[in-house]
Amino acid sequence: MEEDYVIYKYTRKQAIEDGVLIDVSETGREAGIIYPVAITGTVWWAYVVPCERDRELGQSEKGRLWDVLWMFRNTAKQNAGDIMLFKVYFTLFCNQELVTLKAVCGPGDEAEPVITIMLPEED
Repeated sequence: MEEDYVIYKYTRKQAIEDGVLIDVSETGREAGIIYPVAITGTVWWAYVVPCERDRELGQSEKGRLWDVLWMFRNTAKQNAGDIMLFKVYFTLFCNQELVTLKAVCGPGDEAEPVITIMLPEED
């Protein structure tokens, strides 16, 4: 009988500690999301954190994060799948851009349901 061995295990907790994922669960709960939520560092730095020019227009991490979570929540209420795509408008360098994001609901480190928001090409 052949045995399976784990060569390496990278946990969600480690990904959050490393900054690969950003834990946004507290704001998620405020938006009505019951499961823990994390956003990939790619989404965080490319879309949630505004450039200086956009900050001058009143953009902030808090507002952009709220937009992401609110649009996810509204999409999730209408869909029952483990993977869903949703769209969010961002002001990027003073221009509006409609961005597609992907949310995946899967098992966390202890097999609990967790949500990860990422770009569609990310895993």
